[in-house]
Amino acid sequence: MSALRWTRSAAGLGRVLRSPGPHRPASEEGTLGGLCISRRSSAASPRERDVQREWGHVELLEVLEARVRQLRAEGTPDLRVKTVQVDRPPQVRSSRWAQKLEAEKKVKQRRQEEVDRQKQTGPLESWPLYKEPKIRNKKLAGYLQQSKKGAPKSSEEEQLARVLQSALAKLSSGEAGTLARTKAKVVETHILVLQQKFLAFFECCVCTGQVPLAHHVLVIQHDNADKQQVLTLDMYNTVMLGWARKGSFRELVYVFIMLEDAGLSPDLCSYAAVLQCMGRRDQDAHTIQRCLKQMMEEGFQPQLLFTDLVLEEEDRAALLRAVVKAEPSFRLPPQAPNTVNTSMLLKDVYSKEGPVSYPKLHLPLDTLQDLFYQQLHVELSSSVCVQSVEKAPVMSKEVIEARKTLKALQEQWEVDLLRVLQETKATMGRQAYEGQPTLYPFLCLLSEKELVSILMQVLQVLPAQGEPLTQLAQNLGLQVFNRHLVKQKQVTNHVQKLGQRYSQYLRLLASDTQVAPCLPREYWESLGPQEAPPQQPWPVPVLVQLGKQLAELLVQAVQMPRSLAVRKGGHHFIPVLYHVYSFRSYRQVGILKPHPAFTQLLETAAEPTLTFGTTEVPMLCPPLPWTSLHSGTYLLSSTKLMRATEGTIQHQRLLEHCPPTQLHGALDALTQLGNCAWRVNGPLLDLVLEIFRDKGCMRLGVPPPCSEVPRLPQHKLPPGSTPAHKSELRKELARCLKVAREMHSLRSEALYRLSLAQHLRHRVFWLPHNMDFRGRTYPCPPHFNHLGSDLARALLEFAEGRPLGPRGLEWLKIHLINLTGLKKRDSLRMRLAFADEVMEEILDSADNPLTGRKWWMESDEPWQTLACCMEVAQAVRSPDPAAYISHLPVHQDGSCNGLQHYAALGRDSIGAASVNLMPSDLPQDVYREVATQVEEFRQQDAKEGVRVAQVLEGFISRKVVKQTVMTVVYGVTRYGGRLQIEKRLRELSDFPQEFVWEASHYLVRQVFKSLQEMFSSTRAIQHWLNESASLISHAGWPVEWVTPLGIPIIQPYHRESKVQVKGGIQSITLTSSVDENQKPNTLKQKNGFPPNFIHSLDSSHMMLTALHCYRKGLTFVSVHDCFWTHAADIPVMNEVCREQFVRLHSQPILEDLAKFLKKRFCSSTRSRKPSERALITKLQETLQSLPQTGTFDLEQVIRSTYFFS
Repeated sequence: MSALRWTRSAAGLGRVLRSPGPHRPASEEGTLGGLCISRRSSAASPRERDVQREWGHVELLEVLEARVRQLRAEGTPDLRVKTVQVDRPPQVRSSRWAQKLEAEKKVKQRRQEEVDRQKQTGPLESWPLYKEPKIRNKKLAGYLQQSKKGAPKSSEEEQLARVLQSALAKLSSGEAGTLARTKAKVVETHILVLQQKFLAFFECCVCTGQVPLAHHVLVIQHDNADKQQVLTLDMYNTVMLGWARKGSFRELVYVFIMLEDAGLSPDLCSYAAVLQCMGRRDQDAHTIQRCLKQMMEEGFQPQLLFTDLVLEEEDRAALLRAVVKAEPSFRLPPQAPNTVNTSMLLKDVYSKEGPVSYPKLHLPLDTLQDLFYQQLHVELSSSVCVQSVEKAPVMSKEVIEARKTLKALQEQWEVDLLRVLQETKATMGRQAYEGQPTLYPFLCLLSEKELVSILMQVLQVLPAQGEPLTQLAQNLGLQVFNRHLVKQKQVTNHVQKLGQRYSQYLRLLASDTQVAPCLPREYWESLGPQEAPPQQPWPVPVLVQLGKQLAELLVQAVQMPRSLAVRKGGHHFIPVLYHVYSFRSYRQVGILKPHPAFTQLLETAAEPTLTFGTTEVPMLCPPLPWTSLHSGTYLLSSTKLMRATEGTIQHQRLLEHCPPTQLHGALDALTQLGNCAWRVNGPLLDLVLEIFRDKGCMRLGVPPPCSEVPRLPQHKLPPGSTPAHKSELRKELARCLKVAREMHSLRSEALYRLSLAQHLRHRVFWLPHNMDFRGRTYPCPPHFNHLGSDLARALLEFAEGRPLGPRGLEWLKIHLINLTGLKKRDSLRMRLAFADEVMEEILDSADNPLTGRKWWMESDEPWQTLACCMEVAQAVRSPDPAAYISHLPVHQDGSCNGLQHYAALGRDSIGAASVNLMPSDLPQDVYREVATQVEEFRQQDAKEGVRVAQVLEGFISRKVVKQTVMTVVYGVTRYGGRLQIEKRLRELSDFPQEFVWEASHYLVRQVFKSLQEMFSSTRAIQHWLNESASLISHAGWPVEWVTPLGIPIIQPYHRESKVQVKGGIQSITLTSSVDENQKPNTLKQKNGFPPNFIHSLDSSHMMLTALHCYRKGLTFVSVHDCFWTHAADIPVMNEVCREQFVRLHSQPILEDLAKFLKKRFCSSTRSRKPSERALITKLQETLQSLPQTGTFDLEQVIRSTYFFS
């Protein structure tokens, strides 16, 4: 491994090896450090300096020789090293390089000796573990001593009970104050990380039944006065809970005494653990009564044990036994009645009056139950194997031999990984025995076979260019954690209970059952009590440390014969994975990279299957309804209600403290979106696969295979090449490598999507949904869903079809023309007429998509256009088009939806007209209007002699300004807008490129000026939001608000915090901007508030539309501000969409926001610095001066044809 560490110094090697050979791109170069830096001058004699210079040459030569050996092992071609003859000095001293190698050899030898010694000492279970702690408080120590004075075994438990009673009584004597810890004002980051590691270690020990080890480590930490400061109340409670579940009263009393000795006061969880243990051991009533009395004196009523704590079923039963024994009259608090959301916007959704026609699935109960067991089998497995759609290789002798070799290697790797894993566990067990919070219990969560299986899957899918170690480590840690959650549910009775409850739930959805109309969430809740939430994810440093350790096992254990890399390589073995460094965005990144020979072996073998995680594929049965922030979607796998960067806990806390009924609107909308059944468009998939297996087509969004990657330029430089020529060659090489990486990424993405589509071709499937922190909804499966590209959307159809009805065919034709983008300025009637005009082209596209006139290929959305052509062709050729069963989703898209919300908020008549909030005969195109106004500004400036305005004549179009106009509503700055316009200008081949920079500066000013005139109220609202967010963040808070549907929002932008995970092949520095302990990032808080607030409004509008469409029996899904349903149901969806937009904006949205911000951030100014009080005063003034609104009548939206069209 010593040579591998010098891979970061490849740039230095490149500077020394000047002979022709392969050059690394500049983006992957590093620095050699001090090896190529001349030594400082000193007072040494010339002879001494000569000796030092010679030694420097020898050291450098040894480094280069080691590097050359590694490059040869990696199979790097055409590497030549000029032989250098150096007179080596007398062997009286060894070089620093040799000393370094010798030191590493000794370290490796000591590690092996440690492993051998541990094998001799036996397993961890046989080691002596500490139980009795050292108690510093004399009174508490006296209690323990009394319990050990020659008491007969029969009275041991009674004496322990008296010790516990004495300890409980002590809390009321006033002595607790003398033991209380001095509370530090600020806990340093490294201490917080250490506390997280210890707590996760204790929790994991309890999960794996290794409570004695947890107790042992706790005693070691507690006995050291300095280390004791790291321990928290949660750690003591966790170990007490472990002993309580085992019914170990003595050990529990020890931990309770330690807790008090540390100066901590027991909380409700502490008392719950003690009472659980008593309930399991059938303790005497007097001791339980004393415990309950002290608990109530501390302010905790017995009822809180069952209402405020999340308890597993067995824990709850043991706790109830103890309380009832002490208080026979005690009764569990009655379950709170199911309350109903009282929001005015949701009043009709939850009304029990009026007609309700919730849709049912098209499948019978027996079929749905079979699908449930299929999905359960998938989730109980660790992965899903899918047949690859890549063109199968010819089964030549080479392919057969490669597969045989690969299989043999994989079998050997499994054996080696198992051996190294066992050795690692033994080492970490020993370290845990010494009191360190190691990864030992985490490695015991899954069987060794399962861990090896996970590592083998990682090895199989690692890309040829490698994967950053940080990313790989976090993914591996999460994979182990999620698998652990599933295993936990397996060992309990959860799976059986789930099957019974789900079978009842399917009666609500099945086509052949009759159940009273009810929302899925309400029906699920009626079937039984809420389940306990799953275990919270481990802290990110713990996840990364675990994943890094597993990745290092791969590097250490997985080897292959050198003969696979170099002919006549002998029987020596070389690593399959290498840890190297590369530069990504000017930052040095550690990468785990497979050996080129291994990559070549995989390509030659061309294994026909792809492996996916169980949550990466669509579900085979309807998802569980969302009933809380931790319960919904997959049957066993855990899913977050609000997706966020791993380690973000602010959203979780907000949601936990939110009244359950406040989230009902969001939960029901997500459930409704997930209940939509899908199927694959088979005929279209066949066409895509034909192109994919040939050479692809970038114009149609089908990436070409690796064989079509641009060839790299000639590596060898001719003699006498100039520095400029070398620089150009390196730039060209870097460009080719960048293109190759991008093409590989796009090809892999398409391969995953198409392979999953082929896998699901003849099946019905579902896409469970969750939301981001703004309330925007997303499907959970990442590779195959309707939020993807044009190709991804075209492959999907509704599984349930609906007859077109009297107007369905017309909407299909209008949808087709919308997809082409040819008639955006025309009325619906004109678009319908145009569809009839080009019907011959439509039919030709449907009949001969790849051999005909290919009209569909010229469309803005070619694949969706082709799918619609096929649907129209089948409909018009059917005997009765009105009775034709259509499965194609038809879209209605908002007209610059962000500006629509701004115009409605400000009641801006001019802005409303520009974005189709007002009725009109023709659709208004805000992008074209802005382009027209910018052109008028340009003409005026050109007349006045402005050079750039004259150059831009004829180049200002809708396309040039569209992206900037679209994103300005979401907070794009002038700098970002200039980059967008610059990109568009560079795409114009006849535009003089020397004017691009100046012209983009000019145009972005004119676009912003035009928007200021057209949307004056929009800019005023944006300014008000920006100013409010700036004051809030400068005062030290992140910005919060609540959406009209009741979803609490908090912006996760904080100053970066860094945590280092040390050790192993690389120390990983985790950089996080979501750490709530850090101050807010004022710039991101300010710039993010306007776009995030508007996104929360468009998500509210979508959810309201979804809920009301569901109530009317429609199939509805969305891609943010693009709503989908069957062609026959478009008129109903359009009506609901407009009604809910008007209802949403009829609420005093800005007034309610100002009230919330004032209550949240301005309610208390005491004990604040004068500067903060001044900020709060200014914030109060800002919130009181709301932007003035115009006179636009919202009711006009109801009559606007092109509001969504």
